[in-house]
Amino acid sequence: MRITDMNWMQVEEYLKHDDSRWCRWGVADCARYLSLSVDSILSERVSVEAAEPLGVPVFPVVGYGVTPYFAAYPGSVSLRERRMCAWSRTSSTAYARRGFGASCWLSGHGGNEPAGALATEWMADHPEVQVKFYQWWQGPKMMAVVRSIDPVGSHASWFENFAWTRLPGVDMPTEQKILPDRSGYPRLVGEALRQYLGDGNYGGFYQRSDEEMQRIWDAAVVETHELIGAGWG
Repeated sequence: MRITDMNWMQVEEYLKHDDSRWCRWGVADCARYLSLSVDSILSERVSVEAAEPLGVPVFPVVGYGVTPYFAAYPGSVSLRERRMCAWSRTSSTAYARRGFGASCWLSGHGGNEPAGALATEWMADHPEVQVKFYQWWQGPKMMAVVRSIDPVGSHASWFENFAWTRLPGVDMPTEQKILPDRSGYPRLVGEALRQYLGDGNYGGFYQRSDEEMQRIWDAAVVETHELIGAGWG
């Protein structure tokens, strides 16, 4: 259930029998022909669907993250790493003071990885609270389904192309995108990255069937659900 569908009295009642909560991050960055908010859309949806059967409240998505490398793409907005971590620390401390004793910081964007180290540091300062940091799109069970369908796919490719991340009236290329190998080279940022990536697809086809994508999504929801429900003791 979304915290936006609850009032403070319902939250207080919830905390009498359970202190779990669910935070999530997305990010606004370049995602080729899909919505700029793909990471936010997916992290919110997987959180809600996974937490719903357990009755765990899900807090609103944070729509910005660390993505400076996409600065040359209009609409891409990046936070400084220290700002993201400061927000994470402050909000988690506030939640803990209100009685929430367990949380999962779910991320939908690789640039938010520093929050994982922060979660461990924050728990050391707040030993009464348990935290899990989880990049939902890296789940091993879900990735096994992905690899069984198509091993070539990443950011802005078919891998993120679900019915709920597409934009109306936008046609998808039909070919598989192949990029030159840059293994061992420095990371590209800004205009240099845009020149290399073009539309933002990191490689692979742009779209696969809805049936295949639903298989991936179902696996992601189940895996995320299992993460919420286990290992808090």
